[in-house]
Amino acid sequence: MPLLSVIIPVYNEESTLEKVINIINAVDIDKEIIVVNDASTDRTRQILENLKLPNLRLFSHSKNQGKGAAFRTGLKQAKGEVIIIQDADLEYDPNDYLKLVPPIINNQADMVLGARFTKGYMGLRAHQWGNQVLTALHNFLFGDSLNDLYTCYKAARKDVFQGMELKSDGFSIEQEIMAKAARKKLRIIEVPIGYHPRSYAEGKKIRYHDAFKVILRMIRIRFFE
Repeated sequence: MPLLSVIIPVYNEESTLEKVINIINAVDIDKEIIVVNDASTDRTRQILENLKLPNLRLFSHSKNQGKGAAFRTGLKQAKGEVIIIQDADLEYDPNDYLKLVPPIINNQADMVLGARFTKGYMGLRAHQWGNQVLTALHNFLFGDSLNDLYTCYKAARKDVFQGMELKSDGFSIEQEIMAKAARKKLRIIEVPIGYHPRSYAEGKKIRYHDAFKVILRMIRIRFFE
């Protein structure tokens, strides 16, 4: 059984997918790489089929369902002791796994988040402000003191993620994970990571209307679940 399962939800990432998988593969940690192709319409499928890595496992959706659905598909298939979510857009550096995994293995935390903003922020200011507002709202509702709720890098043991019974299909999966982590009173720590944000022109997919879905999911979990 591998130590780490890296789950990569993918939708139309032909320009960066092969590079990010090769970077992940080079990280010196025992791992499997699970890619869930969420019905991409570009060359993503062909690129994946041409990659010949023994620790690469491929799964596909017949129709586009969203990041959350793709993560849940990967989680069902994962064989690793620890799970981490990885975007395919090169915004995050897989070498940071070496910071994220040890606190879990050493029983110092139940979940480890990669905090992006400890060394300043170089991306879209609207996204930074949006993240700060939503993180502050989460902290208020759930009694947390998190710095970067919506980081992609969330690492935890497989049974921790499975115990959350996740339901979200889209980007609100990030909020659902953290809300349920708060409800379960998990030990959460944040570690600084590198971050290289891309623009909409470069393919960034999250949009402002996603924030409203996140807020609705936050309120539903806090008061009705």
